[in-house]
Amino acid sequence: MPKHFYPAMIILLLGTFLIFCGWSAYRAATRSSQISDRDYYSKGLKYNATLVEKQAASVLGWQLRSELLANQLLIRLTDGQGVPVSGATGILIFHQPNENSSMSLPMQEAAPGTYLAELPTDLKGEIPVRIDFERSGARVNRQLLLNI
Repeated sequence: MPKHFYPAMIILLLGTFLIFCGWSAYRAATRSSQISDRDYYSKGLKYNATLVEKQAASVLGWQLRSELLANQLLIRLTDGQGVPVSGATGILIFHQPNENSSMSLPMQEAAPGTYLAELPTDLKGEIPVRIDFERSGARVNRQLLLNI
């Protein structure tokens, strides 16, 4: 091994670094952005707001209990002390397993903290459903698998 190989090693490292910098600058100048969603920033802000809403609901201790009666879905919404939560807005979102679509169905408050939704009669089999409730800036959602 030669006695003075350090200068050659330093020149090689410096050259490799400069080639890599040039390649990086070329890629940055010629390639388009890899961002697939142009509205990513506002969706990120909405995601943060949704986290705050979920945290508010968890602090309140909201709990959901569901019951399927014939073609009606009954949901009882209570707080941490078991007191019914009334005045919330509820919606069911059905995800069709064989299709790339979803269907929304609003829930009606039948009694304080008791919400009902009339299910379509053509629903058959196992259907994934998301239940969303919102009231005064607090939001809770749950996933449910209906077996009809």
